[in-house]
Amino acid sequence: MKKTVAIVDDLDTKTVYEELSDRSSGGICVFFGAVREFTDNEEVTALEFEAYKSMALKEMDKIADMAIAKWDLNKVVIKHAVGKKKVEEPVVIVGASSAHRSACFEACRFLIDTLKETVPIWKKEIFKNKSVWVSAHP
Repeated sequence: MKKTVAIVDDLDTKTVYEELSDRSSGGICVFFGAVREFTDNEEVTALEFEAYKSMALKEMDKIADMAIAKWDLNKVVIKHAVGKKKVEEPVVIVGASSAHRSACFEACRFLIDTLKETVPIWKKEIFKNKSVWVSAHP
């Protein structure tokens, strides 16, 4: 399988290498996004994610196909968590493998940037005294 796309409750960061490994790949690049402790000097206690799952998976699949075609990738991984996540927990993983490192680096940047722009996943930042939806929530 050339691509793995998923919306999951919990991300398993340990399987990513196996999902991207390929005999033809000399380069494997992975980006992990995690919950950080502060946003604009306010302490974050957690993030909460919701997704329109069927539409999100279709869009993630489309992004993976675009990256595979543009950079001649061997494999792609795009996974995003939903639900409430604590500080330091992973929330998104994107990765690419290719014959050479430059392609997988460029593809990885494209994967995360395009996911954030186009995939219907919404994030709520939870602070000590309030919570705020970061993007427009349906």
